[in-house]
Amino acid sequence: MQQPMAPDALRRIFQRADANGNGSIDANELQRALSNGINTPFNINTVRLMLSMFDRDYSGTIEFNEFCNLFNYVQRWRECFMRFDSDRSGTIDSRELTTAFQTFGYSFSPNFIRLITCRFDRTRRGVIAFDDFVYACACVQILTNAFRPYDIQRNGFAQMSYEQFLTAAFSVIL
Repeated sequence: MQQPMAPDALRRIFQRADANGNGSIDANELQRALSNGINTPFNINTVRLMLSMFDRDYSGTIEFNEFCNLFNYVQRWRECFMRFDSDRSGTIDSRELTTAFQTFGYSFSPNFIRLITCRFDRTRRGVIAFDDFVYACACVQILTNAFRPYDIQRNGFAQMSYEQFLTAAFSVIL
């Protein structure tokens, strides 16, 4: 496991990312500061989702302390991604994604794994890059957390109203 980055190094990354020098980073600045490992911009949807997770004051930006937490979160996901990228291709295929989700405690059908792979594969090559892997896993976790209160018998089935379903869906897409 990689050690957390030193505060001075994180401060330098933060200051470089803070393009306008206002002491906080918005989604566009954060996108430029992150690397997905395939030389394309970090998925803006992943950036926005993570920003919302770490923006404690709901300002739409993150300050340095929030950035440190987010950066360490990304580092932990990178280690996780590398553990499941068994062929060291820099991407996750359906087989590797199945293994990852099984390790996380999920048992998804091959059809659902294909759906996730297609939905989160921006390159249309049948694989998922690091940033899209983070987005897919975060979406599954958020939706699982929204689903659980309605899965009374803990059997993977829930009864909920349409509005409750929309509330869960909007927690991911908005």
